[in-house]
Amino acid sequence: MFEVFAAAQELINDLPWFLASVVVISLSGVMAPGPLFAVTIEKGYKDKKAGALIAIGHGAVEIPLIFLLSFGLSELFGSILIQKIVGFLGGAILIYMGFGMLRKRKESNVEPRRAGHTSFVAGFVATAANPYFFLWWATVGAALILNASLFGYLGLILFTIVHWSCDLAWDTFVSVTVFKSRRFWTQKVFNVVFMFCFIILTAFGLWFIVSALLW
Repeated sequence: MFEVFAAAQELINDLPWFLASVVVISLSGVMAPGPLFAVTIEKGYKDKKAGALIAIGHGAVEIPLIFLLSFGLSELFGSILIQKIVGFLGGAILIYMGFGMLRKRKESNVEPRRAGHTSFVAGFVATAANPYFFLWWATVGAALILNASLFGYLGLILFTIVHWSCDLAWDTFVSVTVFKSRRFWTQKVFNVVFMFCFIILTAFGLWFIVSALLW
């Protein structure tokens, strides 16, 4: 990923190439299993549109953050104190969400229904509860924002749109895939998938809390 970013630095004067590198960097992050991926699977089981709503919830945290960082607030979000606070609170929230998924294993026979605001909230919370999300934006993300700002406001806006579109595309793909394949899920498959989501959320939650203690 950092090699790709270095390439973006070399192509900084070419906006199309810069945006292309943003796509590669963004997808390398959004496609990695994490809290947001887990909640997208859970919500996608009942609503194929859940991924889009989760991406909007994610964007509600991310887009304002991008513009705050563009005004030079990267040091605030990269501070140890902020990371500790987000790590403790975020870790606890993710563990709570993980056990919530564990309880939902009994709902495999529930008819599909629109996830509505719950998917938006899940995307918002899973993002805001992740200290490494803020740390990434305070470091690698801040450097990308600096590159984008050299193209003026247009560059910053296009960068934001391209990056968030990668989130939207991936989250939508995951939720639609899960929803379309749900009819093939046996009770065992359902239990395994939701156990996988439980493990992801609780593991990340514990990791965030332990990391906060070690910072």
